[in-house]
Amino acid sequence: MFSAGKSRGEGQAKADQLLQPASDRASQAAQSAQETKEQAAGFLQQTGEQVMNMAHEAADAVKDALGVSNADASSNGSTTTTRTTTTTTKQH
Repeated sequence: MFSAGKSRGEGQAKADQLLQPASDRASQAAQSAQETKEQAAGFLQQTGEQVMNMAHEAADAVKDALGVSNADASSNGSTTTTRTTTTTTKQH
């Protein structure tokens, strides 16, 4: 009986030893997937902001071409538009 219990204990220890690297790899894969997801979200946010800025600039250019821009309301006929874009990235 003692021999069977000892063998079972050794077998369990060996199984645990073999499964640990797989568990470690799974944990690393999950962490990597989360980091990739966060990077993709940051990239998409940045791209969205760039597209919005280009759309605003295009709209301003059309208004200028049609003569309906804010330049008509100013005293000297010229106007300056300034846009500020803030991008936030998450660092690990």
